[in-house]
Amino acid sequence: MTAMREPTFLVLTALADGPLHGYGVIQEVSALSQGETVLGAGTLYGALDRLAERGLVAVDREEAVDGRLRRYYRLTDDGAAALAAEVARLRRNASAAEARLRRRPGPAFGATSGATA
Repeated sequence: MTAMREPTFLVLTALADGPLHGYGVIQEVSALSQGETVLGAGTLYGALDRLAERGLVAVDREEAVDGRLRRYYRLTDDGAAALAAEVARLRRNASAAEARLRRRPGPAFGATSGATA
């Protein structure tokens, strides 16, 4: 399995709690990433189309709101499995990094130096 791109991971994570319409997904992704990932509507809907083609998300329902069609998307079982696999992969990688940092000479693991990557 190849690593999931962060926006894909965040979209699937946003849908893990239940169906959302596009703007709801955009808001959740922004909240989950603490504002670091901001999806435009065109980017989101392209991603949702690709995820639907892969069977990871599906249209849950559509409803008319103020004369406009609002489409809700949900995470499929395959999408939940893919998200769980990515969580496990990220957890393994983070654990490996943490173990190596703990072995590194110098300041204790978790100490902040003010430097950022």
